[in-house]
Amino acid sequence: MFSRRIQQRARHLIAQFIQPFARLGVSPNTLTLIGLLLSIVTAVVISQGNLFAGGVLVLFAGIFDMFDGAMARILHAATTFGAFFDSTLDRFSESIILFGLLYYALNQPGLHDSLWPVAHEQSWMIALIYIAVVGSLMVSYTKARAEGLGLECRTGLLARPERVIILAIGLLSGTGICMWALALLAVFSNVTAVERMITIWRMTKHAATQQGAGDTHESVSSQPHTARMDERHQPTAKASVTHDSAVRPVPTRVPPFHGGVPEE
Repeated sequence: MFSRRIQQRARHLIAQFIQPFARLGVSPNTLTLIGLLLSIVTAVVISQGNLFAGGVLVLFAGIFDMFDGAMARILHAATTFGAFFDSTLDRFSESIILFGLLYYALNQPGLHDSLWPVAHEQSWMIALIYIAVVGSLMVSYTKARAEGLGLECRTGLLARPERVIILAIGLLSGTGICMWALALLAVFSNVTAVERMITIWRMTKHAATQQGAGDTHESVSSQPHTARMDERHQPTAKASVTHDSAVRPVPTRVPPFHGGVPEE
């Protein structure tokens, strides 16, 4: 949802901030592990009911999540495993933070907030957290699966930065707004996954149509050449008659040729 211009500016600012750490020789994978530990701390804080502090930590963890990529670009140390490692731990980090919120919800049987219009707030919160976890994983999976097939898939409303900001705003605003934030995450993360599925379907359908049209054009263009080749190899009538007169039927009793071999 964020424009590429905003993302580029954010990366530029983070690159300037991370340069002193790059001089210390900190590796990008080390920053990725630190980010995972920070997510665990965030989950513990949220599970204890400190939603505001948890929201601050979610924002900080989201910004810190960009440090490893910036470090890899500064040190020219980007590797295939590093990209895989970062993406994998990102999924763990997001799931761990939402688990901290789930633990908080499980320990609030009398949860009630006037901003949420439906009763049984605890049950709603638990269900929304589960759906949000599934949606966030499917958003990442559809992108990774498409890239594994050689297709680029960056469409959708809620990529990871947008999900981090929505969750942080909800935590900073209290339980009622947090419920609405979870509802947004639950709905629009799954909508994003479906949108990516439709995008890949359209891309593959368009590619198949173009390939079919190319095969048809190649087949039609080769027909005149084939016809000319057949004409050059077609025997004349005189030669055919001479050949036929020299061939006699050969009787045989071997099925299915009994009664003689027919003339060609």
